Amino acid sequence: MKLTIDKETLEFNNPVYLKDLVKNYPGTYYAALVNNRLRELSYRVSYDAKIEFLDYSFYDSTRIYATSMRFLICMAAFRIYPKMQIKFSNSISMGIYGRAINTDINKEMLDEIIKEMDKIIEEDLDITRKQISIAEAKKYYETMGYEDKVNTLEYRKEAVNIYKCDGYKNYMYGYMVPSTGYLKDFEMHYLNPGFLVQYPRREEKGEIPEFSDSPKFFNVLNQSENWAVNLGVDMIYKMNKCIENCDVQEFVNSCENRHVEQLEELSDLITKQDNIRLIAIAGPSSSGKTTFSRRLELALKAKGLKPLMISIDNYYLPVEQAPLDEFGQPDLEHLKSLDIELFNQNMQDLIAGKSVTLPYYDFKVKKRRMTDAFVIDKKTPIIIEGIHALNNELSKSIPDDKKFKIYISPFTQINIDNNNPINLTDLRLLRRIVRDLQFRNTTPEETLDMWPSVRRGEYKWIYPHIENADYIFNSELTYEFAVLKTYAENALKHIEKGSHHFIQANRLLKFLKYFNSIDGLYVPKDSLLREFIGDSIFEH
Repeated sequence: MKLTIDKETLEFNNPVYLKDLVKNYPGTYYAALVNNRLRELSYRVSYDAKIEFLDYSFYDSTRIYATSMRFLICMAAFRIYPKMQIKFSNSISMGIYGRAINTDINKEMLDEIIKEMDKIIEEDLDITRKQISIAEAKKYYETMGYEDKVNTLEYRKEAVNIYKCDGYKNYMYGYMVPSTGYLKDFEMHYLNPGFLVQYPRREEKGEIPEFSDSPKFFNVLNQSENWAVNLGVDMIYKMNKCIENCDVQEFVNSCENRHVEQLEELSDLITKQDNIRLIAIAGPSSSGKTTFSRRLELALKAKGLKPLMISIDNYYLPVEQAPLDEFGQPDLEHLKSLDIELFNQNMQDLIAGKSVTLPYYDFKVKKRRMTDAFVIDKKTPIIIEGIHALNNELSKSIPDDKKFKIYISPFTQINIDNNNPINLTDLRLLRRIVRDLQFRNTTPEETLDMWPSVRRGEYKWIYPHIENADYIFNSELTYEFAVLKTYAENALKHIEKGSHHFIQANRLLKFLKYFNSIDGLYVPKDSLLREFIGDSIFEH
């Protein structure tokens, strides 16, 4: 057989394992593309193929490392505390938060688990995959007392892959590294009542991110998880049973009411502070900023205020004046791609009660124009929304006591089972795929092409300023996966096997299979979700 690797073609008389082949190439690799199909390094190649080994710069490598880390932690904990059940959930500081659900973990216990992890890594034990029947998997998990995994298997139609390492068995719903020796790079921090595990990230060029405590962010994640637990929908199988056995509209309305409660709380906070003149809203892509801004405007009007909505996009400088990125291209996400001086002057003048003309982009003539002059009164708050809204440098001339900063993002705290949380980013990605196809004439492949660049911008320009926020709005709607399912499946199924995005599309499709569907007709017309599926009262 002939294997082509990095433009070099090698001939072999016998099948070869990728983990043996990769030893001949300098670098750190955790997976490979074999004829454009994602394969674990434990995969055995027995046919002609083009092979590309994947390092930290690839999304799939980071995911495989994180999946394997969760397996390792559970294995180490099981060796020392066999009855302990660990739940992974909140994602903070580019890491994974975990805690024991049937006991408390103290610092000494965590140190023992870390010591056992180091021992397992040093032994470099093989991690092997085996396919077993659903009945066999259920029987095993029942003997282990893992009720969550048994119930989740009710919604699995195919056989189950299970991974085994030195007698320990578990399934983490994703590919794994071939042996424990691959997992040497990690850091664990005790965060009462649990812990945070950090690992090398592609965003940090294969380095472990610097730990940054985020108490506000962490609190919102905990609130989200507690809400899902109290409603009885913190696992996919629980949500499916809710859809099957209860009033779907009531479930939808319960989720929507969380947004209503947050908006009421937020509008109260703002109106009780007479000095607030600038309300700044920022959040990552597909957080629902547009609909949220409109609903906040209505909530403030109900309190007697008349907010002025201003788009930061109208302050972009001409493309030729934008800073260049690392590839020599105009970086339109850079703070200095905005006319910061004009923005600050306009905000100062408006707040001072002066007559002001504002810039806007005229798409017909494709250039900036100015509005007619106008004046606002001293009680009119200005609402701005954009990637840099929380950055103090953007509104540097406005005193802090006159600003109210809001961070918005969906903090989904639904798990497949205790060991397997849903990635927070996947919800936003599905939202964007659905929206882009329907309203921006952008194919799923084009959206996936842009996504890495979008994520880089978020890490650089948004996430560092989260803790500056006066309020964090959770735009997640627990039921929305069940609604997005049909829209996203129809979009992703058009990505063909030959596409370099097929792996990502296939992963998302497999994930969506676990959800029962909810018809979009149940979604209220003023719902934030309508921003992505359409037919919103705010569209016009």
